[in-house]
Amino acid sequence: MSVVGTQATQRPAVGGPRRRLKRARKRLGQDLARRLGPPALALLRRTWREEVLGEEHFAAAERDGAGRFMALWHGRMIVALPFHGGRGYSVLVSPSSDGDVSERLLTAFGYGVIRGSTSRGGSRALREMLTDLRAGKMLAITPDGPRGPRHSMNPGLVWMARATGFPVLPCGFVCDRAWHANSWDRFTVPKPRARVAVVYGEPVRVARDASKEDCERATECIRQRMLGAERRGFEHMGLEPDW
Repeated sequence: MSVVGTQATQRPAVGGPRRRLKRARKRLGQDLARRLGPPALALLRRTWREEVLGEEHFAAAERDGAGRFMALWHGRMIVALPFHGGRGYSVLVSPSSDGDVSERLLTAFGYGVIRGSTSRGGSRALREMLTDLRAGKMLAITPDGPRGPRHSMNPGLVWMARATGFPVLPCGFVCDRAWHANSWDRFTVPKPRARVAVVYGEPVRVARDASKEDCERATECIRQRMLGAERRGFEHMGLEPDW
């Protein structure tokens, strides 16, 4: 009997210990974020100087008490999270270990959490989203999450807007001084005493009979309005965009 296969299985995988160490560090970081994130973020937020631009667009999306989607970039979640806390909004969170950390932060600030994604949320997540939207709630979605690339658009957001008839509110969240993670989304955490601009863009509605081409145009329209909202915020502060 050949022993080649046995020898192969006994050979240690290249980089195995390194991968295990990396996973252990990630788990430790996630555990610390779950425990310390909410109080640390609440303390930081007290030092921020917040401004709101485009409130007329927020009011337009909220008209008639109907449900609506809020679209923001994945890397701006921390900038947005405290400002909209306690309003009963729901957030679509990816079914991943990173999503576990996000869920802890979101619930601490009074958000409802729906686990899933725009492309693989499953029937349960879709039912929860529809229930919240029909109840007149805001549903926040990061269309470039959870893996990017940065400022890309998952077509699932427009698909849901077409299927439900609810508007999409493109948003930008910017600050003048921040820490940025070395990650695909350049995850942004405003520093103490940062100026923070919350910018709402013009809502986008997608007709229920929209064609594939119409949906593609709507997806790009939302993307451009999200980027435009961020540009407006940076211009308001006299700064160039950080992307």
